[in-house]
Amino acid sequence: MIAVSTQSNQTKLQAHRESAPSDLPVWQASLAQAITDPAELLNILGLDPALLPAAQVAAKLFPLRVPRGFVARMEHGNPDDPLLRQVLPLGAETLQTPGFVTDPVGDMASRIAPGVLHKYRGRALLISTGACGVHCRYCFRRHFPYGEDTASSQHWQSALAAIQQDTSIRELILSGGDPLSLNERRLRELSQGLLHIPHLKRLRIHTRQPVVLPERVDTELLHWLDSINLQKVMVLHINHPREISDEVIQACQALARHGVTLLNQSVLLKGVNNSATVLTELSETLFATGIQPYYLHLLDPVQGAGHFDVPVHEAQTIMNTLQAELPGFLVPKLVRELPGHASKTPVAF
Repeated sequence: MIAVSTQSNQTKLQAHRESAPSDLPVWQASLAQAITDPAELLNILGLDPALLPAAQVAAKLFPLRVPRGFVARMEHGNPDDPLLRQVLPLGAETLQTPGFVTDPVGDMASRIAPGVLHKYRGRALLISTGACGVHCRYCFRRHFPYGEDTASSQHWQSALAAIQQDTSIRELILSGGDPLSLNERRLRELSQGLLHIPHLKRLRIHTRQPVVLPERVDTELLHWLDSINLQKVMVLHINHPREISDEVIQACQALARHGVTLLNQSVLLKGVNNSATVLTELSETLFATGIQPYYLHLLDPVQGAGHFDVPVHEAQTIMNTLQAELPGFLVPKLVRELPGHASKTPVAF
């Protein structure tokens, strides 16, 4: 699917690409050039400067960060563009919504070692980094204390030791932040440690990098994936079909050629994808790209994201339409995450 962009967007973004540091891998140079100033984002997209004061206030609570290639897929002049809504700080983030909290999924209660969460039997999750290529405004970890509880390089040993001691753990989930924000040297440090944990069968990577920064899927990353003697699963996070550009398709095809099973999970977001038409197109586009629709999450009630909430009855109506429009294997599972539960909780429809 061809992404929406304009000559104006592309011209402004190209100037920044040409000034990117040349001694870095392409993906790191692109990441270094990500937009972090709300004024610049509004200017590139030709949006009303009246949006700026609220955006600046919200960005102080949770910083703006979005790669320029992702911005190029947004519609110029449209403040309601579904890709823009996912990243633009809004004044609504400063409002208190009842029931919306800083740790909506109970991460801290499931901590077994620095940066290691053990919620579900057979699986452990490693918070590998706090860095991310894009700051999604609905992120359920927007308040997570990354500075003090990340399995960074100084903690790999204790994190892996905790996993090695529990022989029931068959799958390690790399999360963050975004684990593909780590360079190959640090990824190899981690994966070398996995070789000494015989009960591990699968490595699952939760990432948005191939979507917002498809140049991250380079030769070095593919070589690293080839070196891992485990089943490899990558769970991408795509909420709208326009996120899937030609470059994203190429990146996903490369991952699949190197033995990576690709799944997708979306979050149901008001003003982004709370439409059966959009989600039907998303499932079709995902599958055509080689990605299996997996989960559709109800919004985690994280403080600052209440304006994205979609009522359960609306979600159920959307799912009934998806079930009527799509073959069963293209209908994602509607779920929510409840703290303390033994698995994701299916939502009946």
